[in-house]
Amino acid sequence: MTATAHPLLTQPEGKTLEFKRDLSSPRNVLKTLVAFANSAGGRLVIGVDDARNVIGVHDPLAEEERICNLIADGIAPRLLPNVDLLSVVRPNMETATVLVIEVFPSSARPHHLCAQGPEQGVYLRLGSSNRQAGPDWIAETRRAALGQVFDEQPMPGLTRQDLDMDAMARLFGPDRPLDTHRLQTLKLLRPDQGHLVPTRGAVLLFGRAREQHFPDAWVQCGRFRGRDKVEIFDQQDIHAHLPDAVTDIELFLKKHAFKSARFGAMQREDAWSIPLTMLREAIINALVHADYAQRGTPMRVAFFDDRIDIESPGLLLPGMTLDDMKSGISRIRNPVIARVFRELRLSEQWGSGVKRIFAEAAALGLPEPQLEEIATGVRLRIWLESAQEVPAEETRQESQPEPKARLESRLESRLESSLAAQVFILLSTREAGKAELAPLLGHRSVSGELHKQVRRMLDMNLIEMTLPDKPNSRLQRYRLTAHGRALLAQAADSAPKENP
Repeated sequence: MTATAHPLLTQPEGKTLEFKRDLSSPRNVLKTLVAFANSAGGRLVIGVDDARNVIGVHDPLAEEERICNLIADGIAPRLLPNVDLLSVVRPNMETATVLVIEVFPSSARPHHLCAQGPEQGVYLRLGSSNRQAGPDWIAETRRAALGQVFDEQPMPGLTRQDLDMDAMARLFGPDRPLDTHRLQTLKLLRPDQGHLVPTRGAVLLFGRAREQHFPDAWVQCGRFRGRDKVEIFDQQDIHAHLPDAVTDIELFLKKHAFKSARFGAMQREDAWSIPLTMLREAIINALVHADYAQRGTPMRVAFFDDRIDIESPGLLLPGMTLDDMKSGISRIRNPVIARVFRELRLSEQWGSGVKRIFAEAAALGLPEPQLEEIATGVRLRIWLESAQEVPAEETRQESQPEPKARLESRLESRLESSLAAQVFILLSTREAGKAELAPLLGHRSVSGELHKQVRRMLDMNLIEMTLPDKPNSRLQRYRLTAHGRALLAQAADSAPKENP
């Protein structure tokens, strides 16, 4: 094959392409081929230097034989790439030959370097570099080779009582009762040694003690001043059931956003300074596709002055690229979680979420979102809209923050108690017991009025106990219910009434 300016040689290095000057470092060459095979495939070109000058190889046929022998002896399981010779006419009109080694995503993964063994010699492609795979990724790949899916696996030793059936009934509603057959159909329960036990997906979605089994299955939210993580203004750790976490994350973002009131055709329209529809789609996508088998990294939502970053733990599944995600191609890592989110109408179609995010950004005139593989997973960066002027004769905008004092005032009118409103706001950001709430309220100890208002909000189903079976436990804490979160959202969305 001959080319004067082959398109392959003009492309930048990345997830599926790398250039090497020669075979003087065979171990690095093999690392790249292993990483390609374990990720999305790729092509390695031998005979091109770092400045993208075509150097060529001295003896093409001998080098072709050498690379084939290196692959056969140095990589396991056996890898069978395509090895081609490409002749290129250089600027001085001389012809040079380069080796092009094309590796396809392998069904025999994980491949590894024989010299390092199957635990230490597995590599992945992360951007334009190779990264040693961790035990979680290796375990996931081996499960996939056996046709096993992480969130479909049973959890022996647990029972239906380990699931929050009340939360499930609330979310699915009275029209979709969750009998045993339905729970099995959704793969929330499955038989194991003669008993029906929850699956990992069921515990991740509705487990009463989810984080005992999956310590990093929670969401870390932060609002930072400026455009970096130097100064944090507010933070919240969200430990709600995954479907409820969508609303909690959205409330956190609204808390730090601005609202505009547009008036036109005798009708008022509220608009937020952040693209809520896009963000909701991104949050759902991250919760559904996160790698909950990975340890050490929760999902993160970081709100900056100019953008919102949503980081989902877990690298792309083998065979997937960022371009695939943008085009709407998807592979479901957690089918149980994805099915439940779809049943709850939180997501409409599998695989189309990222494509819709990019389409909406274009429709809103926002900069194109950025997708990036990072060391711990995938980051989606959504840029925020800059202030736009609206013609005065068509609209009138009043941008205003939603300060804590205004929210507290609205809640006080609904709860008929200033203390209840303060407790309610505190519980919207964290779980807390009465002993923790008292000093936050400026009290030296737990007062009788605090006991009264907590009991009153329990009776109103606005808050709930974290240990309902042990109401008098010293470890008892309280959190908002779905009804409470709805009230909070309603209060946050309420704008001041206009004077006639």
